[in-house]
Amino acid sequence: MSRSLRRGALAATAIVFSIAALSACGAGNDAQTLGVRPDNAAVTVDDVKIQNALVITQPEARVKGPAVVSATVFNNGNLPQVIESITLPGTAGTVKLAAAEGSGPITVPALGSVVIGGEGNASAVIENGLAEARTGGAQKVVFKLSKTGDVALNAFVVPSAGYFKDFGPSIVPAPPGASPTASASASAEGEHGAGEGEHGTEPSGEATTAGH
Repeated sequence: MSRSLRRGALAATAIVFSIAALSACGAGNDAQTLGVRPDNAAVTVDDVKIQNALVITQPEARVKGPAVVSATVFNNGNLPQVIESITLPGTAGTVKLAAAEGSGPITVPALGSVVIGGEGNASAVIENGLAEARTGGAQKVVFKLSKTGDVALNAFVVPSAGYFKDFGPSIVPAPPGASPTASASASAEGEHGAGEGEHGTEPSGEATTAGH
């Protein structure tokens, strides 16, 4: 083979490898990076890993009501651990813990995990809200486990809306000055209509029967 032919073959081979590499990167980005939501705050201490930790407040900033802590707690040890408490240093927030069954402590099984937040899962409710936390900021959260001890991390503070709605507070008071709900409005209209039926010039048969 002549020298020029060798050069042409090497150049063609290099181009093929370059295209293959770019195709692989594109497939990886599409399959793994673009389709997966990035993790939130996470930390690992000894056998315990806490992932996707969040403080989820009321959906509206002006609404006063409970907030919650949401997270997934992994136990890579050979013995179960109990989450004894969750605290929020620097705030007056008090966190009430409840197992998924509704009573008893939140136990993370050996070589298992527990989800905190969301329907059917364990819960961590900040009963007096969290006035100090601002949406978009971070709040230090400390998980105290029976064997590992304190595990601290900074959790993002997000409102109970959109993607986080199903993990937010179950009690959501109406905002101050909010308009009546559809059911309340319908009830009011029904009462008003009944009054017209009783005192108006053309009462319906149903209203007359109800009045008597």
